[in-house]
Amino acid sequence: MKAIGYSAAGPADTLDLIEIDRPAVGPRDLLVAVKGISVNPVDVKLRAAAQPEGAARVLGFDAAGVVAEVGASVTGFKAGDEVFYAGDVTRAGTNAEFHAVDERIVGRKPASLDFTEAAGLPLTSITAWEMLFDAFRLTEGGGAGQSLLVIGGAGGVGSILIQLAKALTGLTVIATASRPETQDWVRKMGADHVVDHRGDLATQLAELRQTPSYVAALTATDQHWPAIIDLIAPRGQIALIDDPEALDIKAAKPKALSIHWEFMFTRSMFATDDMDAQQNLLNRVAAMIDAGTLQSTVTERGEALTVEALRAAHLRQESGRVIGKQVLGGL
Repeated sequence: MKAIGYSAAGPADTLDLIEIDRPAVGPRDLLVAVKGISVNPVDVKLRAAAQPEGAARVLGFDAAGVVAEVGASVTGFKAGDEVFYAGDVTRAGTNAEFHAVDERIVGRKPASLDFTEAAGLPLTSITAWEMLFDAFRLTEGGGAGQSLLVIGGAGGVGSILIQLAKALTGLTVIATASRPETQDWVRKMGADHVVDHRGDLATQLAELRQTPSYVAALTATDQHWPAIIDLIAPRGQIALIDDPEALDIKAAKPKALSIHWEFMFTRSMFATDDMDAQQNLLNRVAAMIDAGTLQSTVTERGEALTVEALRAAHLRQESGRVIGKQVLGGL
């Protein structure tokens, strides 16, 4: 089958069209004919720094498509089902004609979205959901009278995190954005307040009379760390997803802060007993999309997955200026 992969870590032009074997289907696997994919920061990080072991590596984690074959122990799906999911970082990726994925991390595609649009949702939705309900340990409907600061609110995770927090909790949501277009976007996503992360965050929060109990640090956490420690409420909760070189954890002690890493691949990487939590939440997200409770976060869309289109998408992701999500169709 056709795929797009890279043979040596490097810039975006290392991505190329390759021919590889169709993936073997394990007992709990679905073989999916991929109809749509999206590009995430993890794709860019791996392509730039992770050397393939042996054969070329195929990236891509988000996908939407049609089940072509099911493993012997699969119970929840059949050939012909339309699905969406975020894959497994330990397996080959979705930038290919066919992709094998464990059924326990696969959801039913939103009926109201086409495959390309649907592919923009899984990875960011899982990340945002796990931040709210696993890291912060919020309950649905909880958080009334408290606030959440989302640093980097216009990115993919921020865009759906704002929506989920507004739809499923009682939190007041404050999002950071620095450009007029990103400020407009986070308001469209539902943010109650917008502040500029290029300015003094603590001062801006004080002017709003907001002392967040929760901070989702989605980008440049090391740069914002002193401000986070300053502005957060005592016994507050911080969750981060980026890769800061170093953080002064001791600075969090006087306020007795809790610090959480969110990594949405953990459940599949370690085959945890609750892997199917991701299937359940994806089905919830699909239902909320179809009900109009959530909206798509896609802002850039290509009709086909080509080498040129994927290279361009990687370059846009590297620029740090992507609003929401960018998606492509299938090969």
